[in-house]
Amino acid sequence: MKRLLEEVFVTEGVPQFTFVQPPNFNDIFLDLRRPGKPLIIEGQSGTGKTTCITKAVEKLGSGASVVSLSARKAEDVTRITELVVNRQGGMYVIDDFHRLHSDLQASLADLAKLAAEQPEGEVRLPKLVLVGINQVGSELIHLVPDVAKRVGIHRIQLGREEDIQKLILTGCEQLNIAIENWKLLFEESRGDYWLTQHLCQTLCTGQDILETQDTPRSISINLASLRARVVDRLRSAYHEGVKQFCRGRRFRPSNDPYFKLLRAIGQQDSSIIDLNELANANADVRGSVNNVKEHRLKVLIAEKPECEKLFYYNAETKMFAIEDPAVFYYVKHLNWESLRIDCGFRDESRDYEYEFAISFAGENRALAKSIADNIEILDASIFFDELFENNFLGKAWGNSFREIFAKKCRLVICLLDKYYETKIWPTFERECFLPRVPEGEVIPIYLDETKFVGIPTDTVGIKFDFDPSKPDWESDVVDKIVFRLFERIGG
Repeated sequence: MKRLLEEVFVTEGVPQFTFVQPPNFNDIFLDLRRPGKPLIIEGQSGTGKTTCITKAVEKLGSGASVVSLSARKAEDVTRITELVVNRQGGMYVIDDFHRLHSDLQASLADLAKLAAEQPEGEVRLPKLVLVGINQVGSELIHLVPDVAKRVGIHRIQLGREEDIQKLILTGCEQLNIAIENWKLLFEESRGDYWLTQHLCQTLCTGQDILETQDTPRSISINLASLRARVVDRLRSAYHEGVKQFCRGRRFRPSNDPYFKLLRAIGQQDSSIIDLNELANANADVRGSVNNVKEHRLKVLIAEKPECEKLFYYNAETKMFAIEDPAVFYYVKHLNWESLRIDCGFRDESRDYEYEFAISFAGENRALAKSIADNIEILDASIFFDELFENNFLGKAWGNSFREIFAKKCRLVICLLDKYYETKIWPTFERECFLPRVPEGEVIPIYLDETKFVGIPTDTVGIKFDFDPSKPDWESDVVDKIVFRLFERIGG
């Protein structure tokens, strides 16, 4: 019987002919079959978590009543919320569990615990199958520590060489073809089932194989050509979202930390990245990663729908994920120099952790906070102590401030007045950044006529009459200070 190429090597949906059971498939099936027992299915993108659970449900037979819900769909999230409240029986597969709000995750974890404690033969609560990226199981146990022994937690691993070989050879048999150097596909996909399917499909279309061949046919792989064709196929779907991510919330030719972050992620083996670990292990992008991981990255993904489709970020755990293996493959094989030019960035400059750091006396904290808040709204990073207190727990402020004001920020903003002259911390910070004054890297904001050693009186700055009793003083901050600061960095 003739088979269509897209029926054999499947890039969308569940494969009919080329599904390969993971080694722990039967363990998953047994837990799925046991009434009431909650399941957690983990695994890196492309490992086939959803496909695996779909096949296991099929094996249960037509009598199994299963409701499939996804955290990506608003209407499904509503049904999940209702499920937590009403606790109606049945089996519920909840995909992308990690994307649910933490409160809803906790409620599901509590429900899973109650379901696991039901006596044999008295199952009334829903059976939950929670599907998500790696660490979902450990996060759930963290939410409800005593649930661990009562829940089936299964991690889907990437395919071994023999698994990928079986997938390829089964597909070849259906199409009456032979791929001479098929091991190159395993090396390219690194065991990713979806990517293997996509590589095989693209290889066949390039050889004009669109269905089962009438006579046996042998084909070979040119890996460079195959990779280029796959990336080209993916470009139309993902380029715009990747470009939006790289350009940030508000484009500036110098605002490239998102670009540097994504490029660094593309150099990793896994599509799930702990940004703290990435920053610690890569000094060349540490500044860019730290620049966005606390606040800016979460806001960017939330504000731009095209970015939200491609990327996931948990600002609490600092876990960044590219959940779609197609997107990860595209990112890994991008021409980054071409993308940099396409985005409109200038030639790469020094990698600063902050674009601004603000030095001030306590009497002017309200003004400093207003400047910091408005700079963040315009998608630039600023070191303002209140925003980063948790980052420095257990560390000495002195050492941290010395590094920040001396070298970790692109520009220093200092609020100069009579209070700033005599306070201990402002004096210490001033000593740290004074060597940068001749380089034009310090922007004074003159609040009165007080003069400071090391800051020449002809240093161009911003004169500002700070009077918090005026009802519109914060509007003046934006117009007279923040916009001028952005002009200075090319905003």
